[in-house]
Amino acid sequence: MTIDTYLDAIKERLVTDPIVTNFHVIRERSTLVDGHLRVRLELADGSQLEFSEYMQRSSMGEIAVTTYSYHWADTDNQLISRWDNTPHFPDLPGFPNRMHHAGTGEVMPGQPMNIFTVLDAIAGRIR
Repeated sequence: MTIDTYLDAIKERLVTDPIVTNFHVIRERSTLVDGHLRVRLELADGSQLEFSEYMQRSSMGEIAVTTYSYHWADTDNQLISRWDNTPHFPDLPGFPNRMHHAGTGEVMPGQPMNIFTVLDAIAGRIR
């Protein structure tokens, strides 16, 4: 898979996913070996998701999202959840992957994420 193919797959998902009502690409960059995408989404329940992914292509043609942040906020722009892998909280299991939950203020261990898994998680909560 190429970086451009991966970026096209993301945009296809944003166009066809019923929970996404609108989106705006803030930044998009791609080369043969890496890429970056930053997008702001409006979701069917009125909430918003802003995300940033930096991805790299291996010599075997596999795409890996190496740096990410997904910030999901309600209609008042208050945090619902955030998934990211900025290297904070080194003692947290799953470091550097984690999830911030607004309801409890808790920072929980996470797993590597991409926009597809985040949209699936959000869809399960707002449907």
